[in-house]
Amino acid sequence: MIILGIDPGVISTGYGAIKTDERRASLLNFGVIKVEREQELPSRLNKIYQGIAGLCDQLRPDALAIEEIYFSKNARTALTVGHTRAAVILAAVHHGVEVFAYTPLQIKQTISGYGRADKRQMQKIIKMILGLQEIPRPDHAADALGAALCHYYISRTTARMLHRATEWGEER
Repeated sequence: MIILGIDPGVISTGYGAIKTDERRASLLNFGVIKVEREQELPSRLNKIYQGIAGLCDQLRPDALAIEEIYFSKNARTALTVGHTRAAVILAAVHHGVEVFAYTPLQIKQTISGYGRADKRQMQKIIKMILGLQEIPRPDHAADALGAALCHYYISRTTARMLHRATEWGEER
């Protein structure tokens, strides 16, 4: 399975793609889609949409895992990130990619076992899981890889539970 993780941002939207099987995840690609602060919102959203569409064409992901918006003290920033999320989701849906959303707390809890892990702890764990030589940079790309890994672990656990439930039902 190929999972494309996304960390939506106002100026920099991180992406991270992993390839997975039942036992492990490996890195395919990561980076950021940058937009200019001076650009009007519709132009920024179009660039993000086109960037995600290009990644979907190139990578052919089976799933897209996107970070949910957490409570923001700045309502304007939260709204703009919401628009970014919409552009990402629309690009994925137009390419037939199933979308899954996770909160930062879920991502941290799933990957580190601690929902309040800081950014540096998360980056070290992501580096270790994917067997990387260095911590992925920039931070938005590392966060996107975290979203992808979160989906991998949650979907793997769900699949195992369904398999066991089916086996148990057949034994009855």
